[in-house]
Amino acid sequence: MVNYIGRFNVVPSLPEKLEPLREIVYNLFWTWNQDAIEMFRRLDGKLWEETHHNPVLMLGKISQERLNEIALDDSFISHMNRVFVQMNIYVEEKTWYQKNYKYDKENIIAYFSAEFGLTECLQIYSGGLGVLSGDHLKSASDLGLPLVGVGLCYKEGYFQQYLTHDGWQQERYEITDFYNQPMALVTKSDKTPLRIELDFPGRKVSMQVWKIQIGRVPLYLLDTNVPENNDEDKKITRTLYGGNTETRIQQEIVLGIGGIRALQAMGTKPVVCHMNEGHSAFLALERIRLLMKLHYLTFTEAKDVNFYSNVFTTHTPVPAGIDIFPNDLVEKYFGNYYRTELGISDKTFYSLGSIIKDKAPANFNMAHLAMNMAGFVNGVSKLHGKVSKKMWQAGFIDIPFDEIPIDYVTNGIHTHSHLSNDIQELLYRYLGEKFMRNPSDQEVWTRVDEIPDEELWRTHERRRERLVAFARKRLVKQVVARGGSASEIASAKEVLDAQAITIGFARRFATYKRATLIFKDIERLASIISNPDYPVQFIIAGKAHPKDEEGKKLIQEIIAMTKDYHLRKKIVFLENYDMNIARYMVEGCDIWLNNPRRPLEASGTSGMKIIANGGLNLSVLDGWWDEAYSYDVGWKIGNAEEYDNLDYQDEVESRLIYEMIEKEIVPIFYNRGEDKLPRNWIAMMKNSMKNLGPVYNTHRMVREYAEKFYFISYEKRTELMKNNWEKGKAFSEWRGKVFENWHKLKFVSIEQEDKNNEFTVGNKYPIIAEVELGDLKPNDVEVQIYFGKVENGSQANRGSVTMSNQPRKSKDGRYVYRGEIDCKDTGQFGYTLRILPKHDMMINKFELGLIRWA
Repeated sequence: MVNYIGRFNVVPSLPEKLEPLREIVYNLFWTWNQDAIEMFRRLDGKLWEETHHNPVLMLGKISQERLNEIALDDSFISHMNRVFVQMNIYVEEKTWYQKNYKYDKENIIAYFSAEFGLTECLQIYSGGLGVLSGDHLKSASDLGLPLVGVGLCYKEGYFQQYLTHDGWQQERYEITDFYNQPMALVTKSDKTPLRIELDFPGRKVSMQVWKIQIGRVPLYLLDTNVPENNDEDKKITRTLYGGNTETRIQQEIVLGIGGIRALQAMGTKPVVCHMNEGHSAFLALERIRLLMKLHYLTFTEAKDVNFYSNVFTTHTPVPAGIDIFPNDLVEKYFGNYYRTELGISDKTFYSLGSIIKDKAPANFNMAHLAMNMAGFVNGVSKLHGKVSKKMWQAGFIDIPFDEIPIDYVTNGIHTHSHLSNDIQELLYRYLGEKFMRNPSDQEVWTRVDEIPDEELWRTHERRRERLVAFARKRLVKQVVARGGSASEIASAKEVLDAQAITIGFARRFATYKRATLIFKDIERLASIISNPDYPVQFIIAGKAHPKDEEGKKLIQEIIAMTKDYHLRKKIVFLENYDMNIARYMVEGCDIWLNNPRRPLEASGTSGMKIIANGGLNLSVLDGWWDEAYSYDVGWKIGNAEEYDNLDYQDEVESRLIYEMIEKEIVPIFYNRGEDKLPRNWIAMMKNSMKNLGPVYNTHRMVREYAEKFYFISYEKRTELMKNNWEKGKAFSEWRGKVFENWHKLKFVSIEQEDKNNEFTVGNKYPIIAEVELGDLKPNDVEVQIYFGKVENGSQANRGSVTMSNQPRKSKDGRYVYRGEIDCKDTGQFGYTLRILPKHDMMINKFELGLIRWA
């Protein structure tokens, strides 16, 4: 390897008239602006495809002759200037946030994620989590939120997939040239690269920072591949989800602690931090350290006040999906940090990595760290919120299940990033400018009914035709790459039917997603897809994790099936699934199939992407579909059953899929009148678009995060900061007093004021209680009646009533409380009493984990 003694960068030489291009290509606003994408195609369509839709690389490769030629093309110049004006108007116009909120204009919210799926040329994502993160930033930009993103800059990114002749997945890692990507190195005032340092065992690790501009929102990516680092440390940010356990903890230190330090070095001091999954949870420790260092708070004070400005979103429904590190590895990297920087004992530090408080933790759980450090915790669908409560119930002893403080915000998608140009033009024509500005406006979506059936159907058919053409082209490329014969290449050119109902299945090949479920009964599947009058076809894509042997076997099984005489040409597998393949599939498929094992799909977003494109969903009632499904917008597989016998479940649900396709989907799709239009199918398309479109998007999602979490966090933090953290210190002192005295609390007596045991509906059931509070006062606690039906354990039939402290004080410093239960329903009810901490700064009554039952 040659060691260069100097470095320099070469940039495109643009004619003066084309200078706006330089600004356009470095703002990812173009990724959801169809006019900009069309401009790049017009500049050089072939090069646009060859560069994997990378306009920066395209400008570097395009010939000077072509640039000079296009500079003289008045039509192109007009097109470019139009896009440039659109971008500038977008960046400068007044936004939802500016119109409705008066908080600071600075980057008060920092959003941390291990991956970001922004566009296919930026290989810093692996799948759904990354695309969601990217869509989060895009909608934050659209809404004008003062938000900044933080992630890692992977030199190799996620792997490129290719298959051997027998269908076994192989991985290829491509080196990314950051200087030819739509990103820029962050520099100091003297134009030298900004450097951030971290203490690793026996050495310093340096990082540089790359910036990607996404509309109004900046994303900063940390990169350890710098000359100051040794060869091993240069590789820390080399691969997404690669390496071993030690690589993972190194990456998560860089993301969490390095991310906070990078923001500080750039002058960005976020008030609120959002941890998208537990990968970045170490950031909470660094925020505590900074409060201790800069504001002279104790560890306890810093931890207590910091709690109210952290948000944690979990995306996993199973413990196996969480990063857990052995204590000895954590000690290696954090021993000096927690003893010297935080000034705490090993017992205190390791307790942060567990929500189980009654025993010493054997390892360090990153999700538990995030939960211990965040005032707001949420799942990513209504069902997943319940699943998360169940998964972590052991950490909330004595708290009723429905009151465990884990909320939910259902995921969404950035509508304009996943919408075909054809459909977008159609929707703009009938829904108007308001749709472009606010895709979550319910009223706007009702205008879908005004679109003529024929126009909507023909537009969708064009996208299916393009999908089929794209699939054939990709298939030919795959066959050639594997050294296929001339007959195999010819066969690849003839797969699929542009007029047949097309079912798509594309996602990560984890075993719980059951990619091979449709192949359970090959004969029945063959009879379905081979019907000459009502043909059905499947397009499948997806990657298995490099270490997931079972996932790779699923792909191999599918490849074998596609070679079957009865199935070939009707079922195809597209290699190297990425955002580009996903785009063609969600734009052109008629049906999106999703059949995970309930409740293992936390949310899922791929099915949301077909909604605005006119596709329909066929899915198990899991994740987002559990709350979105109704009979007029798509189809369900089963009735939300969960099975102990998994083989039996596969048997039952595969039959349900076949029956649904045969008896419901195919008849509706092929039922045509004289005008050749499937009117009933189009009615379902419109129902899906107008009912689901305004809900399952990131505009709604990000607004929900802002209004439920971000703004409350901001208000709490700024209140605690007042007068040099005077209120924060007092609040931390109050928390300490509550913990110290909680064991002294008890109910002395409980009396039913009315001795009658039978009440009529409309009456009230009064209760009086005498309580002992130790050194606490009535304004430190809330005394409640907790009641519910005795025979029916449903959460819906349980409730609580706050009791009021009576003016009289009983002897021995005890307090008297009185409350009444409204008798609204008939039946037998039971009740008990409880005491909870109470303070204006608290987000919820259970955050301290303290509860005293009668």
